[in-house]
Amino acid sequence: MEVPKRTRYGFSEICKRELGFSPTFTRRFSASEVVVKQIDLYGKLIGHVGCVNSVEFNSTGDLLVSGSDDTHVMFWDWATKSRRLSFPSGHSDNIFQTRIMPFTDDRRIVTSSADGQVRLAQVLENGQVDTTGLGRHQGRVYKLAVEPGSPHILYSCGEDGFVQHFDLRSRSATKLFFCSSFSENSKRPSNSIRLNAIVIDPRNPNYFALGGSDEFARVYDIRKCRLDAKMNSDTPVNTFCPHHLIESKNVHITGLAYSTTSELLVSYNDELIYLFQKNMGMGPHPLCISPEYLKKLEEPQVYLGHRNSQTVKGVNFFGPNDEYILSGSDCGHIFIWRKKGGKLVRLMSGDRHIVNQLEPHPHISMFATCGIEKSVKLWVPMASETPPLPENVEKIMESNKQGREHHSRVTLTPDVIMHVLRLQRRQTLAYIERRYSRADIESDEDEGEAFVLGLSDAEPSSEEGCNIS
Repeated sequence: MEVPKRTRYGFSEICKRELGFSPTFTRRFSASEVVVKQIDLYGKLIGHVGCVNSVEFNSTGDLLVSGSDDTHVMFWDWATKSRRLSFPSGHSDNIFQTRIMPFTDDRRIVTSSADGQVRLAQVLENGQVDTTGLGRHQGRVYKLAVEPGSPHILYSCGEDGFVQHFDLRSRSATKLFFCSSFSENSKRPSNSIRLNAIVIDPRNPNYFALGGSDEFARVYDIRKCRLDAKMNSDTPVNTFCPHHLIESKNVHITGLAYSTTSELLVSYNDELIYLFQKNMGMGPHPLCISPEYLKKLEEPQVYLGHRNSQTVKGVNFFGPNDEYILSGSDCGHIFIWRKKGGKLVRLMSGDRHIVNQLEPHPHISMFATCGIEKSVKLWVPMASETPPLPENVEKIMESNKQGREHHSRVTLTPDVIMHVLRLQRRQTLAYIERRYSRADIESDEDEGEAFVLGLSDAEPSSEEGCNIS
């Protein structure tokens, strides 16, 4: 019997490693599709009493920090599944982002929230935590971006359309610019772009990308921004958008990610995920380029099958050299695609309803996820009989596709959507308060509150998502 190539080459690589001839064996092996197909649930981190919206590993990868609707921040030793530290953030509403500042011995954590605040937590030598406000937006602040390698500099973006710059040495907050639509020249607030995502290019930290309530991912150069918003233009240095979505009124960006080679990954609400190379940019004025020039631009790689409608979902790269793409879905599944070619290699149940955020470990082939449930889930390669793709994979993907197409025929303004979300949250809070005792709320088996459109506390809608098998 012929030995499969994958097994034969794997044995050869192991022999080379043992003889000292393969110093990059670990990185190549961790990028293997065989390893990715063995990823399964390692465990849960249970302690929050609200939906968990943010997870991040520290630089060494031994600790994980999480933020929740319960307004608490928690540190975890993920290997032992034990909680190291828990403290109130000082926020008055749901935490959306928790970031550990580099080179601070994991003692400085910045957070952002639905209350519009950006806050700093300082872990003291005695284990106590001091928290203080750094700045504020008018509206929710979903994402923060920390300058790579800097213990001092970070950025925030908010629903008010402003990008703010923070320097922890002076505890100062500076408005860099106001992000406005390309379709009009007016700078009126009604023309603002509600910002959902901000990421810094790790290869060149002078560049950062923004995404929000229109179809364009915008890239800016911090060197062209003075620390005075009155003097700054919000003109980007480059823009990216799938050609068929230009001037679309029904999509917006929920998640962005940069690869180590400056590729830009963009996830759209009720659309798909796209990967842009640098040469796919449309320049600073995308609505002014000619149809002839647009035809010459290469189209981005697309990733199919998931559903991104009900929440503000992130997207991420995975693997030692960003060989894979990770995304959650409204149907509760985790999707893993091979970056090159867009092949779906792994599909697994990650949440009873919605998976929102996925955070890769900085050094090994594992990642953490969070969603509507009150726990953080850990995913590592394990010996398992579970197939990489379930038998009903086509049904799941088709259900998500039909949901997108059905939803695209219904047009709601962002203001209407946010009003419905606020009503839904208040109803959920009242329902939980009436029905559950404190002990019930602390159980991970109960559903948490969330900013979800079309999802009742009683049961998930079969029309808005697919059933988890």
